Amino acid sequence: MNDELRLHGFNNLTKSLSFNIYDINYAKTEQHQKEYIAYIDEVYNADRLTDILTRVTEIIGANVLNVARQDYEPHGASVTILISEHPVGNEEDHAEASPGPIPSTVVGHLDKSHITVHTYPESHPDNGISTFRADIDVSTCGVISPLKALNFLIHSFDSDIVTMDYRVRGFTRDVDGRKHYIDHEINSIQNYLAEDTKAAYEMIDVNIYQENIFHTKMLLKDFQLDNYLFGSGVDEFPATEREHIMRALWREMQEIFYSRNMSNGPGPV
Repeated sequence: MNDELRLHGFNNLTKSLSFNIYDINYAKTEQHQKEYIAYIDEVYNADRLTDILTRVTEIIGANVLNVARQDYEPHGASVTILISEHPVGNEEDHAEASPGPIPSTVVGHLDKSHITVHTYPESHPDNGISTFRADIDVSTCGVISPLKALNFLIHSFDSDIVTMDYRVRGFTRDVDGRKHYIDHEINSIQNYLAEDTKAAYEMIDVNIYQENIFHTKMLLKDFQLDNYLFGSGVDEFPATEREHIMRALWREMQEIFYSRNMSNGPGPV
């Protein structure tokens, strides 16, 4: 918002940023699929997710008030982080508790705002494709903005596909009583992405400017088969099988990116 603009009371605009981040892998055998799920549980356990959300609160200018977290057997974790726009209380008052059996979940509550992360590892025994999805929601009001955490969140996960939604809701008043429905300039979420991030992904925008709704999809450009094989290397597969795997992976990525099922078609060149 313009520094010369004076508001009447609190900034009541709500800024909500939602991500779906996908990591695609090929795990050939049942054992490899189990190892992949175990890997996801290890890399994105409660401690790691807590570290990610704690860093997000720092980036957007909020403060952690309380952390509660729990890992579950055999899979999953839950974390709740209470955070505020301003420092409150002492770190000695922070207590740990379980918010309930929600596998691979992180929830951060801000003062008038919140952050949540949910993870979904998924695989199918018939085709060997394993897909890990992280759903992240950062909703803020006041002067803090979730857009500041964009690049950090994308690079915190192995992001093959990213779907982002950003919306500004409500209004705030200046001292003259005039309503303001947005307090910053934006015509695309891409405005807030780093140049190296934009160079690494193909992107599609669907924006509704008059409603302050912005939607961006991202698909990783660089497709190297060896980066998608879990528990195996490229040299372990004959050429015909490598081609089959590449087509299967590419189809999975295209279906997720375009949100529709597709017939087997040409894969990446």
